[in-house]
Amino acid sequence: MTTDAMRGAVTIEEVAAAAGVSRSTVSRVVNGSTAVSPEALAAVNRAIADLNYVPNRAARSLASRQTHAIGLIVPEETTRFFGDPFFASVVSGINARLKRSDYVLNLFIASDDPGDKTTTYVRSGAVDGAIVVSHHTSDTYIDRIAAAVPVVYGGRPVRERDRDYYVDVDNAAGGRDATVYLIERGHRRIATITGPLTMPAGVDRLRGYREALAAWGIEEGAVEDGDFTAVGGAAAMRRILERGERPDAIFIASDLMARGALTVLASAGIRVPDDIAIIGFDDSPVATSVTPQLTTMRQPSFAQGERMAGILIDLLAGRHPRHVTILETELVIRDSV
Repeated sequence: MTTDAMRGAVTIEEVAAAAGVSRSTVSRVVNGSTAVSPEALAAVNRAIADLNYVPNRAARSLASRQTHAIGLIVPEETTRFFGDPFFASVVSGINARLKRSDYVLNLFIASDDPGDKTTTYVRSGAVDGAIVVSHHTSDTYIDRIAAAVPVVYGGRPVRERDRDYYVDVDNAAGGRDATVYLIERGHRRIATITGPLTMPAGVDRLRGYREALAAWGIEEGAVEDGDFTAVGGAAAMRRILERGERPDAIFIASDLMARGALTVLASAGIRVPDDIAIIGFDDSPVATSVTPQLTTMRQPSFAQGERMAGILIDLLAGRHPRHVTILETELVIRDSV
């Protein structure tokens, strides 16, 4: 079944019947009105998601390509968005692809908003489609957006469905390759600092670490969540040192967290790589701005952004791209191992 057929067959009356409410109640929800009880709101949103309903204004916009706008939705804090080089690289890739089209990019940093304002704006027909980057298990409003316009996800969706389109890097392979490299260098007490385990990237990189240790018959080391931030990485590093059994190597699931960890190690008089070897993840500019420069897993963030934008443009043009695109990671060897 084509995307248009899947999305265009459902009427507002069918949504009302499925939700057990009136047509006018569905209309109020679609238009972002607050004059709806919480129970009715939940029932209508559930019916919209189950039936894959698109409001008429959004459907007309998609058919006519009137807005020529794409929404980039980032469910993160503003400081994290502007402070993490990963986002800059992804946005650069998206922009490079959009330059070769008639589309413009609208940015939504949906941090303090639980999704209501963003969802209402998207569902009003203000954009033709959306790219969603860095989503968490708590970001359930993304499902309402995906019910209104075509969506391409940056990374495996939290609740993956057969109809979803996403571009991801092979995070599990990256975590596995990084850990294997440490093992091959003779390290056996290997800890890890993870990203949030509410995010598929955090889960998958941890899985790769564990798979490598299991394959070599090595006991798992300390596992601490560093929240994909420098502050979080520093706090996780302190917790690892406080355990009293110092590792001889650490796989750290982002370069930003590795930067934070390096500051803690330097303050403690622990030398990298002489006392502890470190491998990061991203190969962002952070990797070459720290001392020692980071050995890290390169992820093609620019290519990911470019590919996501291309897939969304194909969907809006009625073409049928692949649902899942996986990009490879690559070990970049520098001075921290």
